[in-house]
Amino acid sequence: MNFLQKLFNRSHTSHTDGPPIRFGRYSDSYKSKEQYDAWDRALEAFEKEDYLESYRQFFRYLHDPAEDNVKVGEEKQGRLEFELLQGSRKVYGYANRRRFRAEAKIARADNLNVGILRRLVEENFDLKYCRYALDEENNILVVFDTYSLDSSPYKLYQALKEAATKADKQDDLLLDEFKSLQPVESGFKEDLPEREKEVKYDFLTTEIQRAFQVLDQGNPDPNQYPGAYAYLLLSLCYKLDYLLKPEGFMMETLERIHRQYFSNRDEHSLRKIQNLRKEFQQIFDRPKESLVAEMYRVKSTFGITAHVNHERVVHIIDGELGNMDWYVEQKHPAIALAIPTYIAGYCLFNFAVPKPDRDFFHLFLHVVENDFFKRLGFPQHYYDPSSGELDERAIRSAIRHIREANRKEFPKLDPKPQKLSFESIHAFAKAFMLMVKDLDLTSAK
Repeated sequence: MNFLQKLFNRSHTSHTDGPPIRFGRYSDSYKSKEQYDAWDRALEAFEKEDYLESYRQFFRYLHDPAEDNVKVGEEKQGRLEFELLQGSRKVYGYANRRRFRAEAKIARADNLNVGILRRLVEENFDLKYCRYALDEENNILVVFDTYSLDSSPYKLYQALKEAATKADKQDDLLLDEFKSLQPVESGFKEDLPEREKEVKYDFLTTEIQRAFQVLDQGNPDPNQYPGAYAYLLLSLCYKLDYLLKPEGFMMETLERIHRQYFSNRDEHSLRKIQNLRKEFQQIFDRPKESLVAEMYRVKSTFGITAHVNHERVVHIIDGELGNMDWYVEQKHPAIALAIPTYIAGYCLFNFAVPKPDRDFFHLFLHVVENDFFKRLGFPQHYYDPSSGELDERAIRSAIRHIREANRKEFPKLDPKPQKLSFESIHAFAKAFMLMVKDLDLTSAK
């Protein structure tokens, strides 16, 4: 590298540099051409009643090389055995020319009581393809089985997704609620480094306290502007879900916060805010050892977010971003910044957005939460909250990297970083969301 290259590159690192930390919910929407080809072959084999070949191609479709999430054994006497990973659970089973069966262990019930059995019966009503069951060793299972004649790839996908996601969610919840239950074998579950867990726990408690301080100040008046605090608490919910990637109790609480706010539209907004605060207080009051125990790395096969196109992202930005201006003008900085953070978080929490949108929303959260990423060991420093300075050059470099990484699939992707404002974090946040809104994500397919 010559002198000029050293001079102009001395302070910059690759957009992808950093520790191997995963963010956000797993999505199976970003599949390769080879996986889609396997899906087509699975459908063709099923139509020809070549069920074993259909199963083999179906599992090739599910297999994510980055996750190594699906294993299929060699065919023996007309029988295939398989296993797939979903969070802390493992789904395993067999398939032959007559039947397909899959099951996942959740917990072991040494002493069955009415409370556990009632819960399982109630949960059964929510299942469309599967059922809860007990095996001979009193292991609680999620079971799916069907005749091969009725096992199209469409049905298998929905049924295995239900079995896998239900098992993954229920294990931690049932073990936490019913102390008589015992854990059983798990899928891939890797403990995080102690340093990472410490940083995430500090971020969790600090951000909740910070939101509570804004609430307690009551400026603006929550009776007149309850929507301001809805933005504050929902953006906190989605931000914690994406950045901390929790499991178990905390994940369920964050999902409940989202459901509570949007499910009952007749409830007064101020009452909703009070309920959301109580939920966050439960997380804050939970013992540290319990919270960090729910921070671990897993592998997954199915995503729980629905795929949407860029137009849905545009609609959300159009519907929310304009509300930011008044809070900037009235000098309510925390509320103002919560609105674009809400937009990014809402999209990442609820949807599998197109990959460029996901990459840009991640970059946005990296900028506004730069100190958190810095403590985790990421070398890219985009924003200094103490001085309010943004590193324009580093941000432009990251935008170029995202453009080049996605250009093959989205040839018309041409973000306009020249339209960004670096005068303040609020001006930047608004301009950044408008830049995302104007992206052309016409696919090459």
